[in-house]
Amino acid sequence: MELSVISPVYGAPTLLRELVRQIEETVDKLTADYEIILVEDHSPDNSREIITDICRENKKVKGVFLSRNFGQQYALNAGFDLSQGDYVVTLDCDLQNPPSQIKDLYEKAKEGYDIVFASRQNRPDNFFMTHGSRLFNKLMGFLTDTQQDESLAEFAIYRRKVIDAMAQMGDFRRYYPLMNQWVGFKTGKVFVNHNERTDGKESSYSMRKRINLAVSTAVAFSTKSLQLIAYFGFIVTLMAIIAAIALVVKTMIMDEEVSGWITLFVSTWFIAGIMITIMGIIAVYIGNIFDEVKRRPSYIIDEKLNFE
Repeated sequence: MELSVISPVYGAPTLLRELVRQIEETVDKLTADYEIILVEDHSPDNSREIITDICRENKKVKGVFLSRNFGQQYALNAGFDLSQGDYVVTLDCDLQNPPSQIKDLYEKAKEGYDIVFASRQNRPDNFFMTHGSRLFNKLMGFLTDTQQDESLAEFAIYRRKVIDAMAQMGDFRRYYPLMNQWVGFKTGKVFVNHNERTDGKESSYSMRKRINLAVSTAVAFSTKSLQLIAYFGFIVTLMAIIAAIALVVKTMIMDEEVSGWITLFVSTWFIAGIMITIMGIIAVYIGNIFDEVKRRPSYIIDEKLNFE
């Protein structure tokens, strides 16, 4: 098959028919050999019923229904595993990135690029979404020692060899903006429009979810947090040595009395706070190791439609 278009579905039931229509309108001009895979991530609405109806009417549309809400990255994982195309497009279901620009990604990939990302221009997001996204990407980049471009999202096209390479990564936790950097290959970028949602809803990615995703992903893909602990411990030790020297000078040379209980109280709580922080970070890593060694599947499929 020439082309697969994967769209994780959550919280946009009124947009699904228009999404499929626009994808078909664009892809029909590129190739007749394609599939559209809608991965329904247990959305709390009637998305499943709508996808079922679409699949009955159109055999090029394939429905995948997950057994519970696993999250966008795992819905993409399911789509990747089931896709058959030599080229695979990933696209959100909210129509903020217009499917008409799949053509631009496909033509750029045909120039010899293995991954082509869509760089979003003129984003209509509000102040909190814009700065929240910027904070998320800076935090993610800092914790993982990678370059994170806030203009990029899940709108991209991959050659089959990239999909196969990412499938070889046995990580339980999945975050494709980092995974596609790790596997390498030749990457390109095209500029695309970023429209407002027409259904009046806001993104389900709240600031709390973004921060949780950044922390869990950073722990899963990098040991930098452990390195920061070592640096922090060195700084605290250096501060303690400086404070001890200052107390010795103040007591023995300047002949001034120092209240013992205040020093003891502050130092005890300070050290306790440091130890709790260190143990908390180590506990997060141990928790991730626990998740990995259990070897549970990244997602579970409840039902598939229109697959052979």
